Amino acid sequence: MADTLPSVDFGFNDLRERMAQFTVRFDEFIERGRKRVLEERNAFRMNMAELGDLQRTRKIAIAELESKSSTHAQTLAKEAAEAEEMEDAIRTFTEQKEEHLERRDRLKADIASIQTSIKQKREAQAVHQRTLEAQARHNIPELRFWEHCLGLRIEPSAFGVEDQLRFVFVCVDDRDGNKEATFELLMDGKEYEVAATTPTLEKENLEPLVMQLNESRQLGPFLKAIRGLLAEGFKA
Repeated sequence: MADTLPSVDFGFNDLRERMAQFTVRFDEFIERGRKRVLEERNAFRMNMAELGDLQRTRKIAIAELESKSSTHAQTLAKEAAEAEEMEDAIRTFTEQKEEHLERRDRLKADIASIQTSIKQKREAQAVHQRTLEAQARHNIPELRFWEHCLGLRIEPSAFGVEDQLRFVFVCVDDRDGNKEATFELLMDGKEYEVAATTPTLEKENLEPLVMQLNESRQLGPFLKAIRGLLAEGFKA
């Protein structure tokens, strides 16, 4: 009966072959996937290692930049401090220069004023000297007469003072012919001054004679008058 049944072909052999082929292709797919995963993992690890190296390099570069930045900042701060010190020094030197210029100008003005004053004094001295010379030329003949008549001699100052003469009268005291009456006449200024007398004369008696001498510039009458005062001083 079995032999009489119709044969049915379900294609199991073909199915097994197809299953075997699928298994081979699937294994190949899994193997390719595993290789790709391994490659990607290796690539990822390599990338991570490179990134790690790059990160370390960047950190080192950042540290170097930070160090350079700090050094640069310190340098800038130092240069700023030096620039401020330089500006302070420039301001100080400028102030000192202005002070020196002002002092120079004041000194120039003072020198000009002193030179003007010296010139005026020289001119006045020259005028006074010419007046004295003219007066001397006028007085010398008269002085010689008074020297002879009054028993007068003229000497350098006993005190060693320039422009000061010592006038000595003899035969002033009738009681003692050896006594000498003297006075010192200072002639370095515009006006005559009597520096010392022997015997000593009272100021109120001497001043009018000196004033009259300075007004008249006549030495003869003054010598005659002061000789009389000195004679009275011996009597007193």
